[in-house]
Amino acid sequence: MTRIERITQMEALFDESEEVIRHLDQALEDFAALQPAIAELEAYYTSSQWRKDFEADEAGKLPKDLKRGVLSEDGLWNLLTDYRRLKETICKK
Repeated sequence: MTRIERITQMEALFDESEEVIRHLDQALEDFAALQPAIAELEAYYTSSQWRKDFEADEAGKLPKDLKRGVLSEDGLWNLLTDYRRLKETICKK
């Protein structure tokens, strides 16, 4: 490998690494800012109000065009589980 080829290769690695680190830094900031929203979702999911909303949906009392992924037991549970898993992974590193 020539000097020019080596420098070109290292420059490409440098650029790629810099971009990934910049994106990860932003993602970590976004993840940290998400904590209040996650806490609110978890409080809702564990409340009697969520159960009432879920039952109203099951009984067909909500508009058909209402977006209601939050009432999906698996969807919300998986989101909260993924959040905890990622938080543990970040804290381990």
